Amino acid sequence: MNSVKTYTLFTDHDVYLFKEGRHYKLYGKFGAHSVEKDGVKGVYFSVWAPYAKKVSVIGNFNNWNHKDHILFPRWDGSGIWEGFIAGLTWGTLYKYAIETARGEILEKSDPYALSWEQNLQAASLVSTTWYEWSDEDWMEKRWKNNSLEAPISVYELHLGSWVRQGEAPDQYLNYRDIAKKLVPYAKEMGFTHVEFMPVMEYPYDPSWGYQITGFFAATSRFGSPQDLMFLIDELHKNNIGVILDWVPSHFPGDANGLHRFDGSYLYEHEDPRKGFHPDWKSYIFNYGRNEVKSFLISNAMFWLERYHADGLRVDAVTSMLHLDYSRNEGEWEPNIEGGNVNLEAKAFLQEFNTAVYKEFGDSIMTIAEESSDFPLLTKPVHEGGVGFGMKWMMGWMHDTLDYFKEAPENRKYHHHKITFASVYMYNENYMMPLSHDEVVHGKASLIYKMPGDEWQKFANLRALYVYMYTHPGAKLLFMGDEFAQTGEWNFTRSLDWHLLEYPVHKGMQTLVKDLNHLYRDETALYENQFNKNGFEWVEADDLENSVYVYLRKGKRRDDVLMVVLNLTPQVLEYTIGVDAGTHWEVVLNSDDHRYSGSGTEAEILNEKYEEWMRHPKSIALKLPPLAGIVLRQKKDKKYKLHRIKHKK
Repeated sequence: MNSVKTYTLFTDHDVYLFKEGRHYKLYGKFGAHSVEKDGVKGVYFSVWAPYAKKVSVIGNFNNWNHKDHILFPRWDGSGIWEGFIAGLTWGTLYKYAIETARGEILEKSDPYALSWEQNLQAASLVSTTWYEWSDEDWMEKRWKNNSLEAPISVYELHLGSWVRQGEAPDQYLNYRDIAKKLVPYAKEMGFTHVEFMPVMEYPYDPSWGYQITGFFAATSRFGSPQDLMFLIDELHKNNIGVILDWVPSHFPGDANGLHRFDGSYLYEHEDPRKGFHPDWKSYIFNYGRNEVKSFLISNAMFWLERYHADGLRVDAVTSMLHLDYSRNEGEWEPNIEGGNVNLEAKAFLQEFNTAVYKEFGDSIMTIAEESSDFPLLTKPVHEGGVGFGMKWMMGWMHDTLDYFKEAPENRKYHHHKITFASVYMYNENYMMPLSHDEVVHGKASLIYKMPGDEWQKFANLRALYVYMYTHPGAKLLFMGDEFAQTGEWNFTRSLDWHLLEYPVHKGMQTLVKDLNHLYRDETALYENQFNKNGFEWVEADDLENSVYVYLRKGKRRDDVLMVVLNLTPQVLEYTIGVDAGTHWEVVLNSDDHRYSGSGTEAEILNEKYEEWMRHPKSIALKLPPLAGIVLRQKKDKKYKLHRIKHKK
């Protein structure tokens, strides 16, 4: 006897929107929901499996028997199976037993489950995302903090290896324990946002979370959905935004996951030229299928709505947009126009960006991890763009790291690698990443990418950070880089926090903290970071000295900073052309003793009304070795010297 009763949460309009690819709140319909039928409490289950012969709910309540609780197929041909089981409560373990057209019995976890077991079986749990939020102040004003005219300095971290239990280094911290450590640290360091590598459920630790099986489930490695919400809530209450990595590009072939969900290629393309990723041995979503689009956009909405995420960094966009990504000739099929653009993926990304910005306005951000020069990625959809808020500036990252790897005496031959970004830096809205991808797989940590002895390595990295924080665009720094972690990132253990016992590492951390606060305090560094009014080269061609000089400008005419980079190990006396009627003061010097530098003072030696560098006036500076200095424009000579305020 079937113990399932008829019940539905779907209206005809819900089904219509789902089939049209325009239902963006499916998490309120699909999955397991605690409901009441005829005065009896229980759980309503629904799942999409259009090619299944039979679908039943199995779990710890029926000894995983697929004959007792059979769902009902809807009459409308939608492929939705649903039903009500009395007496079940939160915490019930379950899966769907799906009988395929060939008679196979597949045991699948719920694609819409809110929580999964953390073991080999990885069953779904009847769960809830109810939480009593207390971040109202943040939510009301976050449009200001997430604006393109706001400072955006992102601390990227992997929750499993940022910090571990001191007495039990093999054990993860709970989301709530992480909150106790992360919130005060990020706040003191001055980061405006944190970015979590994927927190959605994933089975394989070495994937770092990028091979997702539970798209709607917060990984139970670190606790419950409410524990993750607590972490986000605490960050928000301390004015720190939260960006989540989101992976709509592919999924693994785990037996209980989305692959061949009902015996057919339901979520993925059947054609392996479109449906299989050769590098990651995973499966690519079928972006041309309306129900799949509804699933993915609903998933994005879910994390933004239920978890109060401030943004989604969309992973592997390049692989989505290019049919020939990581494929040889003959291994891919051109689109209907004969090109290599995945037109269905592009249309999906346009729909995704349109939907989330329509729902949340400019209070959230979407960020593309995209390494090609795909056009108009951050331009509005109605103008032919893809609609992202920002994209990672991968070209800047590669050119900058390639330049700094060079010995100082060779840098004059690579001078353009620092200046080249100014050619295209306003083509898109860019975030400048020094991400986890740059410190793994034999690439070396950032500090060991730098040339020279220990002093030169640290001086070079300090200068690089000054360049990064004063360059137009938002910033992203991976955990550990702020104190010059020496080893490559290892996801199996904590960062090497003990390095902060050494002055050179503590000095690096102090510099990043000061740069974060400088970036937040100086409007010249962020008000015009995405338009041409915010940057001007003063000296871009002195390759013999490897010196670069540029201005950063705010909206006010007198709101100007000057940045000078001396990327050789020599102390230089250097003359710079400036406008008449201005005076300058040094506000940051990366060679300061405070940062464990040599302590060479960046001095203004004189100011003359003599034309220099096509400017009516000049100043002579003493430039510390391998250093970046930041100067502020003063209104007049009575302007009181101001330096960055440091907490004791």
